[in-house]
Amino acid sequence: MNDAASRSGDKKPDAGKFTTGSIKRHVLVMSASGAIGLISIFAVDLLSLLYISWLGNVNFTAGVGYATAVMFFSTSANVGMMIGLSALVSRAIGAREMDRARRLSGTTSFISAFASLLVSALILFTLHPLLTLMGATGDTHDVAYRFLLIAMPSNVFLGFGMALSGVLRAVGDARRSMFVTLSGGIASAIVDPILIFGLGLGTDGAAIATIISRLVFCAVGFYGAVKVHDLVRRPTGLQIIEDFGPLFGIALPAVLTNLAGPVAGAFMTAVLAPYGDEAVAANAIITRLVPVAFGSVFALSGAVGPIIGQNLGARNIGRVRKTLIDSLMIATLSVVVAWVILALARNGISYIFHAKEETADLVSFFCIVIAGTWIFHGALFVANASFNNLGAPALATAFNWGKSTVGTIPFALIGVQIAGAKGALIGQGIGAILFGIGGVYAAFHVVARIERRWNSEKV
Repeated sequence: MNDAASRSGDKKPDAGKFTTGSIKRHVLVMSASGAIGLISIFAVDLLSLLYISWLGNVNFTAGVGYATAVMFFSTSANVGMMIGLSALVSRAIGAREMDRARRLSGTTSFISAFASLLVSALILFTLHPLLTLMGATGDTHDVAYRFLLIAMPSNVFLGFGMALSGVLRAVGDARRSMFVTLSGGIASAIVDPILIFGLGLGTDGAAIATIISRLVFCAVGFYGAVKVHDLVRRPTGLQIIEDFGPLFGIALPAVLTNLAGPVAGAFMTAVLAPYGDEAVAANAIITRLVPVAFGSVFALSGAVGPIIGQNLGARNIGRVRKTLIDSLMIATLSVVVAWVILALARNGISYIFHAKEETADLVSFFCIVIAGTWIFHGALFVANASFNNLGAPALATAFNWGKSTVGTIPFALIGVQIAGAKGALIGQGIGAILFGIGGVYAAFHVVARIERRWNSEKV
């Protein structure tokens, strides 16, 4: 234990923390702590969009909506890298190989940061045609372009910070993992209104606030993973090369899996673009509402991984299956609660965003009808987390891309022809239902297959 840990009175968690005790409690603690951090970030993003809407220009709101859709690409890639890192480190911890866990934390964190830098460069290089392809034009295009030009380079700090948060999750330190994301949200909440209104920077202020929050996010993650737990060993070039393959064996499919969501989001933005900036603004509000309302589901998908990983490393298939069952139950319950709250609050949401009639109508429709389909989005999140940690990451990629292409494009196009913008949302919801059910079935099949293999090895 290092001095920082000693002074704070903290003790390093025992290796294999999730291999004993109540599975349901582990899932609830990890998901609740993760949800607090995630919701704080997404709530600040929502608040930032609220501030932008108060500037009274629908082009600003729509422009930030386009920028958000693009930033989902980089953030989703970072999440995929974090999933791969967390899976490798948690397995090493579950197998009581702490020296290997420290090495993997160091090499995979470095690779994650470098990958996030490359993703940022690629997005910035293709930014103008990408926004045009999504349907952004005129002042709306200019707002989105300038916002991303300012904010996107800071993705490297977000990538490294998320990697360090993944290390904390892998060792079972839910509280500090929560503080990593919570700190970024608090920083943004403080500087956002100062920059947007106090200094009169408008959308530029919101972009600068994004940079500041990511720097704080990274610093707090570094303190927890490196200074407190001493779980990140400085990597050598050879170690980075050696661990690149194992990381990308999990992370690449996970990245591809997570990129499916932004692709679907960009497609939906393009589908709604012909209905004007009012429809795009509604989609921007919905896009920011979703992670706040269903933050527990997003967090659950990250919480499940280390629990499954440690029990897989300990070869306890019964606890792996129990983790899957309990996670699905908790995800469903949390979505139902959020759905009811959204339905009751729909008019208030439209009011505080100064939404015009068309925008308010779409937002209300989402809150009353479409929000319920997130039961199946949540089920697929849990299934994908199990795939990524049970040696079947290709299934996560297949299901997520299936949902985002076959489960989105034809349904949304048919829906938009029948019922306009609302029809597009309905079509996307139908695809989520089908792939959510299929994903859960496949997840239990993978668990059963591992159990059969282990049983045959004992014979």
